[in-house]
Amino acid sequence: MFKERMIELKRDHEGLIKRVNSKVLSSNGIYERFNNPILTANHVPLHWRFDFNPEQNPFFMERIGVNAVFNAGAIKMNGKYLVVARVEGVDRKSFFAVAESENGVDGFRFWDCPITLPQTEQPDVNVYDMRLTRHEDGWIYGIFCTERKDLSAPAGDTSLAEAKAGIARTKDLIDWERLPDLVSHSGQQRNVVLHPEFVNGKYALYTRPQDGFIDVGGGGGIGLGFVDKMENPVVDEEVIINKKKYHTVYELKNGLGPAPIKTDEGWLHLAHGVRNTAAGLRYVLYLFMTDNNDISKVIHQPGGYFMAPEGEERVGDVSNVLFSNGWIVEDDGSVFIYYASSDTRMHVATSSIEQLVDYVKNTPGDDLASHLSVEKINQLIDRNKAVF
Repeated sequence: MFKERMIELKRDHEGLIKRVNSKVLSSNGIYERFNNPILTANHVPLHWRFDFNPEQNPFFMERIGVNAVFNAGAIKMNGKYLVVARVEGVDRKSFFAVAESENGVDGFRFWDCPITLPQTEQPDVNVYDMRLTRHEDGWIYGIFCTERKDLSAPAGDTSLAEAKAGIARTKDLIDWERLPDLVSHSGQQRNVVLHPEFVNGKYALYTRPQDGFIDVGGGGGIGLGFVDKMENPVVDEEVIINKKKYHTVYELKNGLGPAPIKTDEGWLHLAHGVRNTAAGLRYVLYLFMTDNNDISKVIHQPGGYFMAPEGEERVGDVSNVLFSNGWIVEDDGSVFIYYASSDTRMHVATSSIEQLVDYVKNTPGDDLASHLSVEKINQLIDRNKAVF
């Protein structure tokens, strides 16, 4: 039984990794999805999950289970497409692991071991959703959420948690230096992204202040703050640059995804927006652009969502959710957008800087009222009648 199961599982695992991905015909002209997820729990190496000693594991049972692979940061190094994925075990603990692909859309294979993340004086209980930023100071920074039990919780309450932004840096994604957690004076931080360039000699950080671990409370949207040194990351003040708004796709909360991309027209930002529905929270992705010379100034923001869950993407541990914290830009302007669906699996979509800039600049904004939406449609109809 041991040998037969081992051979069969190895064959199936290798077949999954080598499965060719193909584009799905897109009707919107903005991006193209692909048929298959790029990473799932089944992509995790067998030697992370199974004991290969037949004397200790005669039935070739899975000893360490994996529940999901999602919310991956992304970067290109040495010609390879690399994602740092959140891998969640069946024990509910998440950790980070690097998967590599030759072409960015399929063939993703995890490195031999997960990332060994150094600890601070207060060890992490759980870590997740790392954003990777190749900064002009020469380091690659990984900023992630570190979750710990809220020590102020009432006796017997085992659910209250505290979220902070953990910071680590590396040159190769193998050896990591842990820096102190971000110090912010505006509540809990689950969503922090490092800007890739210095701004007036300082490190710029996009934040999402929240009153609690889940509840946004007074947190008003995507913030911007500055620190002098990453070795002493203290944000004294945060200014909200992209607010949550009533009856929008970012009504309840919003947060930046990956680090923004610099274009000739401005900084291109990919963010997630959250609203409440009768079926629970719905997460979608949206785009906006800030000024190249003033990153606090939003200059373009299309109305509505850029990408939302479709088909099987709607189903998972936390259904009706899309989340992205990684994208890669090629020298030719191609863009690989890595996104997770329903806290379960990783996908990729492809576009280009030219398409995304066109979308952001020329798609109408949200005028925040139904009759104004109809007015925009009628204006488009009239323009089209003049053409045809």
